[in-house]
Amino acid sequence: MSEGDSVGDSIHGKPSTIGRFFTRLGQIYQSWLDKSTPFSIVRWGVTLLLTAIYMIRVYILQGWYIVTYALGIYHLNLFIAFLSPKVDPSLLDDGDEGPSLPTKQNEEFRPFIRRLPEFKFWHSATKGIVIAMICTFFEAFNVPVFWPILVMYFIMLFCITMKRQIKHMVKYRYLPFTHGKRTYRVVVCDPQPNLPPSSLSEPITLEDT
Repeated sequence: MSEGDSVGDSIHGKPSTIGRFFTRLGQIYQSWLDKSTPFSIVRWGVTLLLTAIYMIRVYILQGWYIVTYALGIYHLNLFIAFLSPKVDPSLLDDGDEGPSLPTKQNEEFRPFIRRLPEFKFWHSATKGIVIAMICTFFEAFNVPVFWPILVMYFIMLFCITMKRQIKHMVKYRYLPFTHGKRTYRVVVCDPQPNLPPSSLSEPITLEDT
C-alpha cells in the first residue's frame, strides 16, 4: 500500500496510529479522573502541594510574576463561579414564576446547585497550576514587571469581588455550603409490638363449633 492510500484511509474514517494513541491516552486520563472523584480530600491535597511547589519555584527563580498574577485571576474566577448558584436569582426577580431559594424555615428545602461543581473547580484549578508551572520553563513568559503593584492590584480586586459576592448572597438569602442543613432520620416501627416473638412463628388454627 502506498503512502497516498494510507492517508486516504485515515481521511475516510480509518483512524491513524497517532489518533488511536491520543484516543487511548484520553480514555486512560478520564478513567483516572473518574476513580479520583470520591477522594476530594486527597485531590485537594495534591493541588495544594502543586501550588506550594509552584510558589517555591517562583520565589527561587525571582521571575514569572505575570504568570502568577494570571493564575491568581483565573483561580479567583473559578472560586466565584464555585460560590454562585447555577441559576442567578436576580434573573428570577421580575415575578413569582420559576424556582427560588427557600427564605423561611418551614419552606421546602431546595439544594444549592453551583454554577461550577466542586470536581470541575478542582480539575480546572489543577490544570491551571500545571500550565503555569510549564510556563516557568520558557523565558518568553518571564515579562519584567514590578511585582508589588501586581500584589496590591490583586488584593484590591479580590476584596471588591468578594464584597460584591457577599452582597449578592445576603440579598437573595442563600449559602453556598451544605453545612447545617436539616437532616431527617428514618425510624422503623414494629407493626405488632405486643405480640411475643414465638407467636409469629406458630400457625393459627380455627376450631369448629
